[in-house]
Amino acid sequence: MNHTPRTRTVVGCTLLVTALGAGVTACGSDGNPLSAKPYDAAGLISFNGPTEAGKRADPDKPLEITANSDDDRITDVTTQDATGRYVAGELAADGSRWHSTAPLAANAHYTVTVSTEDEDGARGRKVLTFDTSAPTNRKRLTVTFGPDAGEYGVGQPITAQLDQEVKDKAQRALVENALRVESTPAVQGAWYWVNGKELHFRPKDYWPTHATITVHSNLDGLKIGDRLWGGRSQPLTITTGDRVEAVTDAAAHQLTVYKNGAAIRTLPVTTGRPGWETRNGVKVILAKQYFVRMRGTTVGIAAGTSDSYDLMVYWATRVTWSGEFVHAAPWSVGSQGSANVSHGCTGMSTANAEWFFKAVREGDIVKVVNSNGRQMEPFGNGFGDWNLDWKKWRTGSALTAASSATSAEANTVRLRPAAL
Repeated sequence: MNHTPRTRTVVGCTLLVTALGAGVTACGSDGNPLSAKPYDAAGLISFNGPTEAGKRADPDKPLEITANSDDDRITDVTTQDATGRYVAGELAADGSRWHSTAPLAANAHYTVTVSTEDEDGARGRKVLTFDTSAPTNRKRLTVTFGPDAGEYGVGQPITAQLDQEVKDKAQRALVENALRVESTPAVQGAWYWVNGKELHFRPKDYWPTHATITVHSNLDGLKIGDRLWGGRSQPLTITTGDRVEAVTDAAAHQLTVYKNGAAIRTLPVTTGRPGWETRNGVKVILAKQYFVRMRGTTVGIAAGTSDSYDLMVYWATRVTWSGEFVHAAPWSVGSQGSANVSHGCTGMSTANAEWFFKAVREGDIVKVVNSNGRQMEPFGNGFGDWNLDWKKWRTGSALTAASSATSAEANTVRLRPAAL
């Protein structure tokens, strides 16, 4: 309905009813125009999007809505696509113009709700819909989330592997903002850019026990760079079990397993001998293998030397990709609990190794203390993510870097319950 300009300085309810047409009430029973139901504001605004059936908007161009008259102003604009993603925008102080400040998604359906107000305070509203065209001759960025769906220990990070490298800081912030992690119970967490193609997500502390964690990407159709657009990615849901943490004291030659904070068993062990000291710090169980062939050549020991070995090892629980395990070592039972004689692994009797193997799962925590070895690497050799404190971890977020001038609370990525 067209809302025609008015030539008056003081207008009462009766005149407004006439101008708006029969059946439209501009004032409520108390005479306050703000109490009225909004009228159709189509005649008050102009829209640069497609108005003809079958026409699609160019996602490379910003969306713009303007007021047609100096007597009217735009008070609010909400733009949302069919997947629930909002488009950020900026409204002029005088309400004369709104324009999008974030890119539109390609091949998407949008609903735009525009609220207006005339010189007398009467509210108008117009809902606009349009579709954007698909990108052509452009690369699509897709994300693969890890680990595989299933149940894990409370130390398991979420990984996001990009199929193309993203170097630009602003583009990283856009990508990171579109990677959503939801947890029940809710916790505080953040992404960390390991490199241009890999991100890890972890909470400030370990995951809660028996939590459900869902991760998905909102990148589909979003413009990331000049010729780079987001593609579709498969969402992921994992759960956590009990909190199981194995703490190895290399100086005391013993490993204690805790379940939900209570010690359930202490085992005599041997760790790395001088020159082969076991890494200190927190590691996360990567895999469990009933038997593994371990050869000294894989860690730089020449075959045929006094240090060389070639063994079939049973009940092997892997904690680094470079070959550190918790495993059965029947050949060192005499040293277990009293001396460190291994090449870096944590060795125990066959019976104890079998018990440990069955008591833990991927994602459980293995922490080594009081070793003379170097610190576990944060990345590249398994999951050493927990060896970075929270302050250091947050520096790896592109969103934190992009908003460094804001408060620490505003920089924090918060997880919300999956049901919300």
